[in-house]
Amino acid sequence: MKIHEYQAKALLRAFGVTVPRGEVATTPAQAREIAQRLGGRVVVKAQVHAGGRGKGGGIKLADDPERAEQAAAQILGMMLKTPQTPPEGIKVRSVLIEEASAIERELYASITLDRTRATHVVMASASGGMDIEEVAARTPDKILREWAHPALGLADFQVRRLAFGLGLAGEQVKQAVALLRNLFALYLAKDCSLVEINPLVVTKDGRVLALDAKLNFDDNALYRHADVVALRDTHEEDPLDVEASKYGLNYIKLDGDVGCMVNGAGLAMATMDIIKLAGGEPANFLDVGGGASPEQIENAFRILSSDPNVKAVFINVFGGILRVDRLAEGIIAAVRTLGLTLPVVLRAEGTNVEQGKKMLADSGLALTMAEDMADGAKKAVALAKGGRR
Repeated sequence: MKIHEYQAKALLRAFGVTVPRGEVATTPAQAREIAQRLGGRVVVKAQVHAGGRGKGGGIKLADDPERAEQAAAQILGMMLKTPQTPPEGIKVRSVLIEEASAIERELYASITLDRTRATHVVMASASGGMDIEEVAARTPDKILREWAHPALGLADFQVRRLAFGLGLAGEQVKQAVALLRNLFALYLAKDCSLVEINPLVVTKDGRVLALDAKLNFDDNALYRHADVVALRDTHEEDPLDVEASKYGLNYIKLDGDVGCMVNGAGLAMATMDIIKLAGGEPANFLDVGGGASPEQIENAFRILSSDPNVKAVFINVFGGILRVDRLAEGIIAAVRTLGLTLPVVLRAEGTNVEQGKKMLADSGLALTMAEDMADGAKKAVALAKGGRR
């Protein structure tokens, strides 16, 4: 789960991380009022779940409240396009009005999980700013890394090593150490999957502060954080993703034309791979889970069929917790209720597989049965290329 920059900065502030003063606005008039409270010279920043906002015209400097109002009028309502947004862009519904900072240096700091080492890694670089991706790709040695001990956490000497590695000295080292320590505390306390500060800046008056903030959270831990869930903005998510989440379905929309319905994340990944191997493109990742009910299966079909790109559906299940006869019950109900006209290919193995296949055969539905995964993928790709809907 992602949140907006202004929400992330509120959390940072609560954990003692220094950030500029700022407030969120949804109208140009509000932007003017906030700029007046902040002293006049401000930065107007589009609030969307994407990076690269500056290059897309989503960040503007305003020297006075009147210009802040004008900048907000230009940004609010625009379809902001960056390398991290869909091709059509994301509509800007709010802006962060923030006091302008006199920047002397731009740095970078982030925390995430290093799956290779199975522990958290804190990264920092003296080359922060909009082109940090290029820095990481061309000069990876400029990215400093410190790995936390799984049991002991991040040691003091590691934080100091990062601060000195950023080229800081004196009072700025103390500020950076405190900031990184507080960031790490926030990362752990809120079950974040990513904390990124880009840029982390040194101002001309010697302050070290988080000028931007990006927080992502582990979806599997959200049940522990009602306060974080309350920050969710469904306008920033794909409508089909939002709909799927209502029914406990793990769904991610992709760009292909073969819809996938699978039980189990590993099998879902394998299914997408084998569709590509068969010469097709998966239209989605959809895991109905081990104990899916007929109602969930029906809703999964409804979500799949509402994607206009889907030309065929490949159902690939192993009946362990989800028995094949239960799956068949859900498929029959879904096709009849929804009046589904999409071609459907089914590959099923496991508990009560023969009973499930008999139920499907007796239903009179136009389903294509597959011998195995490879056969199912080939048939689904062929049907999708036929374009029937």
